[in-house]
Amino acid sequence: MRARIDITEVEEATKIRAKYLRAIENEEWGLLPAPAFVKSFVREYADFLGLDSRLLVEEYKLRHEGPSEHELQPISPNLGRERRGSGGGLGRAGPPLPPRWAIAGALVVVLLVVLAAIGSGGGGSGSGSGSSTGTSAAGGAKTTLRHTARTKPPAAPAAASVRLIPTGTVYVCLVAQDGKVLIPGSTFTAGQRVPVYRARTLRLTLGNNAVRLRVNGRGVRVAPSAAAISYELTPTGVRPLPAAKAPTCA
Repeated sequence: MRARIDITEVEEATKIRAKYLRAIENEEWGLLPAPAFVKSFVREYADFLGLDSRLLVEEYKLRHEGPSEHELQPISPNLGRERRGSGGGLGRAGPPLPPRWAIAGALVVVLLVVLAAIGSGGGGSGSGSGSSTGTSAAGGAKTTLRHTARTKPPAAPAAASVRLIPTGTVYVCLVAQDGKVLIPGSTFTAGQRVPVYRARTLRLTLGNNAVRLRVNGRGVRVAPSAAAISYELTPTGVRPLPAAKAPTCA
């Protein structure tokens, strides 16, 4: 809404249905397909808007995805089976299991070793701070990551993007920073579909202002002119080009 982008434009550019885009905007994840598609949709939508898609996908995973199957596995999945086997006949008896107090003691020792290692890595803090560090590492990791994901400003996009929507007959020449011609002086008519182009820097020449121009997801007003209209497009904005530096595709 702040970028004044119509949802149908996003649907046409990303090939994501409008109802799924609205569900992402409203965080109605139950209306979306499987989680794998959700992350793909969020990534594609963020790239279109010029946002940091990696941070947004990580935020979704932290807030809405549960622990993996590996995290839910018991410490010893065969423990109950071994106990059942040892309670059978003499011929099926397995090796004797250690008593419960021995297992509990071993777990306590392992936990103390882990906490001591964490405390020693904290720059010589005392036992109280070591315990606090252990608690923070065990219980607050997700909170810290979520806070970082929310407060870290999105990285600037590495490439500029341009979308052209002809409203009449218009001549277009589009060249990338390496001299590659992307639109070779073509003439488009009203309603004709033009793909979205991306590059680190783009140089554009228009024959007139019969076109709606969107650069990095934001609308750019093309002023009427009796001569050709030229721009340089970068990830951070748009600037007019003098005729001497305007790209030509003739």
